[in-house]
Amino acid sequence: MEVTMKNTQNILSKIATNDGHGENSPYFDGWKAYDANPFHSKHNPTGVIQMGLAENMLCFDLIQEWIQANPTASICTPQGASDFKEIAIFQDYHGLPEFRNSIANFMSRVRGNRVTFDPDRIVMSGGATGAHETLAFCLANPGEAFLVPTPYYPGFDRDLGWRTGVKLLPVVCESSNNFKITSEALETAYEKAKLANIKVKGLLITNPSNPLGTFLDRETLKDLVTFITDKNIHLICDEIYAGTVTKGDEFISIAEIIKEEPKCNLDLIHIVYSLSKDLGFPGFRVGIVYSYNNNVVNIARKMSSFGLVSTQTQHMLASMLSDNKFVDNFISESRIRLAHRHDMFTRGLAQVGIGSLESNAGLFFWMDLRRFLKEPTFESEMTFWRTIICDIKLNVSPGSSFHCSEPGWFRVCFANMDDETTMIALRRIKTFVLKNKMLEIKTMRPCWQNNQHFRLSSRRLDDMLTPHRMSPHSPLASPLVRAHN
Repeated sequence: MEVTMKNTQNILSKIATNDGHGENSPYFDGWKAYDANPFHSKHNPTGVIQMGLAENMLCFDLIQEWIQANPTASICTPQGASDFKEIAIFQDYHGLPEFRNSIANFMSRVRGNRVTFDPDRIVMSGGATGAHETLAFCLANPGEAFLVPTPYYPGFDRDLGWRTGVKLLPVVCESSNNFKITSEALETAYEKAKLANIKVKGLLITNPSNPLGTFLDRETLKDLVTFITDKNIHLICDEIYAGTVTKGDEFISIAEIIKEEPKCNLDLIHIVYSLSKDLGFPGFRVGIVYSYNNNVVNIARKMSSFGLVSTQTQHMLASMLSDNKFVDNFISESRIRLAHRHDMFTRGLAQVGIGSLESNAGLFFWMDLRRFLKEPTFESEMTFWRTIICDIKLNVSPGSSFHCSEPGWFRVCFANMDDETTMIALRRIKTFVLKNKMLEIKTMRPCWQNNQHFRLSSRRLDDMLTPHRMSPHSPLASPLVRAHN
């Protein structure tokens, strides 16, 4: 029997039926378009190429070599099976001691060994998503807020706000100074919150930035510490892309800054980390809360019961990440390959007059397509974005989904594909630009809307998005999301 949405809202909770997940944003719409018509070099060479997914697939050969050379690291091999019982029954939410030690070691080596991390302050979570939500629960009450410089990762609205009731308030950054965070912008956002009678509990930053692919300099970080100290609010530093900086000695962690700032209240400083980006393991769901506040560590550890990392995963990673020779080689080689892919793409686009924000971090770059917009509006941005998906058949993410204050910017992910696919994507863009030197954008409806036929296929979208036909990487493959539809 079919249940109407109205009836569903009556029998389910407000959290279950609200739109706090953010699935209806253009960020996820692009994933739907990809899932409806996914590119495959042999089976579907005219499909949509996924460039909206920040995954790091460039060094899996190094991972596979290590696994083959270290069969005892897994309890599911004949060589490692003797540890099976001990690992399978371990359920302390502190985590395996060797796992926490290896994570602390990896975090330090990613940051050039300029700082050390205490294993006893490492709290596990189900990916960075779980880490952010845990900190939101620890630091703020429903209705209170965190300031977030724009543009910022669209998932933050879900991660920090959906179940906690916490608000995110934008700190507007602009292209005129390459989207740098200024003291003026911070003060403006803080005062605006006060006028709206919203209590600000903290500042959330991503360093390196998603989606900009840039990282903060020492003076900016010191200014941020001064700001949160003066306001007596928390500072959450998302550093999940720390190992993607192509020149590793240039990245500065907040862990370095607080050693130089004697007036800094350490109880206000918290780091979020994961292995999804630097190591390329998003499926392992390894997220880390690292807080300098003893109470937050204790409370977050209790909350971690809802999103622990499996002991099988902990066991294998403890072995891998305590192998310093492997770790150092992986970090170095990953940076080389990321830099090569970044340069390959940005130089290729420059050949047809497409620029991007100068960057050397992350798994993406911030592409400037402002000159292609018919008008400098977000409506025009969305119109052109639909052209990119439906005609060029690339899923890139529009700046408006990242809360960018200016239309015409797009995030392009480049590390989740092989070289052949990269060249095909570049060729599609070049061909489109060369054929449309005098581009006139016609208004289009979304090609995956309701029961309309998808423009590039005879099947209806609802049929195409059934679970067995979805990409395994799509958030729509989640049972939670399918239940929400």
